[in-house]
Amino acid sequence: MQFEVWAPEADRVTLHCDGVARAMERAPERAGWWRGEAEARDGSRYGFALDDGPVRPDPRSRRQPDGPDGLSAVVDHGRYAWRTGPSARPLAGAVLYELHVGTYTPEGTLDAAAGRLDHLVRLGVTHVELMPLCPFPGRWGWGYDGVAPWAVHEPYGGPEALKRFVDRAHELGLGVVLDVVHNHLGPSGNHLPAFGPYFTDTHHTPWGAAVNLDAPGSDEVRDYFVGSALAWLRDYRIDGLRLDAVHALADTRACHFLEELSTAVDALAEETGRPLFLVAETDLNDPRVIAPRAAGGLGVHAQWNDDFHHALHTALTGEAQGYYADFARDPLAALAKTLTGGYFHDGTYSSFRGRHHGRPLDRSRVAAHRLLAYSQTHDQIGNRAQGDRLAALLSPGLLACAATLTLTGPFTPMLFMGEEWAAGTPWQYFTDHTDPGLAQAVRRGRRREFAAHGWKEEDVPDPQDPATRDRSCLDWSEPDRAPHARVLAWYRTLIALRHERPDLTDPALTGTKVAHDGAARWLAFRRGDLRIAVNLGTAEAAIPLGGRPARVLAAWEPVTAPGADGVLRVPGESAVVLVQE
Repeated sequence: MQFEVWAPEADRVTLHCDGVARAMERAPERAGWWRGEAEARDGSRYGFALDDGPVRPDPRSRRQPDGPDGLSAVVDHGRYAWRTGPSARPLAGAVLYELHVGTYTPEGTLDAAAGRLDHLVRLGVTHVELMPLCPFPGRWGWGYDGVAPWAVHEPYGGPEALKRFVDRAHELGLGVVLDVVHNHLGPSGNHLPAFGPYFTDTHHTPWGAAVNLDAPGSDEVRDYFVGSALAWLRDYRIDGLRLDAVHALADTRACHFLEELSTAVDALAEETGRPLFLVAETDLNDPRVIAPRAAGGLGVHAQWNDDFHHALHTALTGEAQGYYADFARDPLAALAKTLTGGYFHDGTYSSFRGRHHGRPLDRSRVAAHRLLAYSQTHDQIGNRAQGDRLAALLSPGLLACAATLTLTGPFTPMLFMGEEWAAGTPWQYFTDHTDPGLAQAVRRGRRREFAAHGWKEEDVPDPQDPATRDRSCLDWSEPDRAPHARVLAWYRTLIALRHERPDLTDPALTGTKVAHDGAARWLAFRRGDLRIAVNLGTAEAAIPLGGRPARVLAAWEPVTAPGADGVLRVPGESAVVLVQE
């Protein structure tokens, strides 16, 4: 078997495979690359020593059975016998479900999560979005400190378990999206700097030196991350990738890394005949991220839309701190603006940033499904001091309103695991750092951060305490009892309507019309022949819908269709979906 590694600054590279050391030779046609032969099979342990230094894992390791600091293991992807063919689940018309493998079940494994996929089929979602799976030190964590971007975290089950998960999902008709991190690697177990200029001091990020996307040596670094992305889509039959914090990808080259990545993904989609897609997390509010390359954009297929979340969150909770401040001045107006224009900050002044931010979307050209909408995500819950969900803050009626706005609005909806039954469990920030110094630094940093906002340090959960992760696991006994069962039934009803009613997946942003009354706390909008209304206030709201006859399709509380006066009367903290005939 031939082994290869990029180590441009090394004078000697030694391959260690199954206890045998062999000198590697320079690859004459590839500058900086080394090659070596060794007898190996699936599971063979190997690593590379540079200039007689310690044996390190392969930067392109497909498996780290003993964690990020251990030897790599050979993975023969041809050994797995797929039960199903690749899926063909496009993003248009999708309903996504964000899932963290380590807390979706108490077991915290891919196989255990696969055993709960029937729930998602009954719910009606189309895609499971897995939070990052790359190896990181310890057993539990969010996954954003991964250090081996081609491998699968061994405590989750490793490569074979991911294939079984994807196989089962496809068998059930579910697509699979994977969250990947290209903007940084974790602080512990990262061996890339020993091999080459994977990072650069030319730019700095919140995590330190930036990934090298534009300095000398960046051709190989870009190829490394593009290759990793394609490997997930090809070797594991993943249907799409969520790209973490692309605004932190520091790249001054004429062809941005995202353009290079989207070009490669589109080529693979054409080659395989599969509708592969990329979804960016970005706070830039820059339409160029999701604009086609032919139109001067970067060609990413969709993006998370935090503006929708922030407007909805302030309307529901009244919170006004930090980045919520601008939305909280008139929450329903902010919500109306995002429902019709995509971005709230589209060149407007952002008090949180202390400057103007964003630029307008062309509503006539940007398909609505290219923006993802959500009332909760891992970030928006887990980065609160105590990881409290909306269910800990709001009545079931207001939760129903949040679901209605998310699932009947113009954008691609995404749920965070457990929200569909108003999970009573928090989702807190937890780590399992094996480096005692790093563990203590994270613990202190977390508590100091929230102490500055008025929290008592002792009230902020210890990320390193195993109980913090355990508290964050879903309680699967909840969906069958009140009040959770009623909320779950409402989510199922709304998702079924989204699949049944073409008006709810109309890609035209210009087709959404909104009316609202901030004082009375109601908002109503039109999607084709459908009328959706939510009353966030406690008193009954009288909402004028016009003279056309309407029929109630779904209502959280009993609602009578409007009479001859065209006025819909919605009980407090309730939502209704009607069709005008």
